[in-house]
Amino acid sequence: MSVVFLLAHFDDEYCALPLILEAQTADEACWFLYVADYRDPANAAVRLAETRAFLRRFGVPADRALHVGAGSGVFDGQVCDGILPSLARLRAAIARIGPVGRLVTPAWEGGHPDHDSCAAMASILGAELDATVLQFGLYNGRKVLRPFYRACSPLAENGPAIGVPLKTGQWLAWLAAVRFFPSQTWNWLGLFPSMFLTFAERRGFAVQTLKPQRIGERPHAGRLHYEWMFRTPYARVRAAVDAALAAQRPGRARIRKKPASMST
Repeated sequence: MSVVFLLAHFDDEYCALPLILEAQTADEACWFLYVADYRDPANAAVRLAETRAFLRRFGVPADRALHVGAGSGVFDGQVCDGILPSLARLRAAIARIGPVGRLVTPAWEGGHPDHDSCAAMASILGAELDATVLQFGLYNGRKVLRPFYRACSPLAENGPAIGVPLKTGQWLAWLAAVRFFPSQTWNWLGLFPSMFLTFAERRGFAVQTLKPQRIGERPHAGRLHYEWMFRTPYARVRAAVDAALAAQRPGRARIRKKPASMST
């Protein structure tokens, strides 16, 4: 059985390294599917090369990183507007991979609209495939003042956090591996220190199970990080996810949204 990492952007995989290492220890093949298209093909090529170099460093063949969103027109920052065509591309890619035992996705946490869109797609596909879906935190703005955020910090709303242990050498290798993403240096200047501060405070890395009903709820109370940072209203993401839920394949387990009074 394979483990499929359903991701929005090249470099999202960096924050999921403990899960990659865990899968390899269990002799599970890891595949990485990226759904965001890029307006600049040269930039996309650079970023894909960085991702593949990072994955090779940790023993993952380069051909396991697939840009399923290439040429889709579902651009970075606008993945919520292309959930349905992205699902079609993901289904085709997964059919070529073979049996999938587990999906891994960025958390449903209100940090970036593309990340929440991936969480929704992973939940829908997990129901179709009867596969477990795990979510890992990237960043969220719950109970912090802008422009600050919490990196890799599990939301209580997402359920129990499950620790994934790392040896000292693995922590050091993870710290050093940020060098594989030189094109994203500016972004990592903020995210990198925050994520490892979280790990120090929590005494390790943690992942959570993404329950199907969770994507029918608001990620957390109050303003979401992407509502002010990226000017993407939650209502836009909510409408796109609801449309995808309504279009779920017949005969599969269906995910239902909570009434509006319970999701705000």
